Amino acid sequence: MMERDLAEKYNLLRQMLIDERNKAELKQSDVSLKLGKPQSYISKIERGERGIDIVEFLEIARAIGFDPIRFLREFVEFD
Repeated sequence: MMERDLAEKYNLLRQMLIDERNKAELKQSDVSLKLGKPQSYISKIERGERGIDIVEFLEIARAIGFDPIRFLREFVEFD
């Protein structure tokens, strides 16, 4: 059960990141260009093939242009 809960949380996190990118009207390639990474970097994160740490999360938030504190508050509220 704990494994399922974690999977659901990761799915929520990924969907929220996708939603933020879409709200900013950015493509994966736009974000990856700002980060100096290949487009596949963002694609793998969004598909759940690659995890991210807090430093990478903050870089992605900056590249997309959303407030990471607000984002995390919203994430915790869903929990």
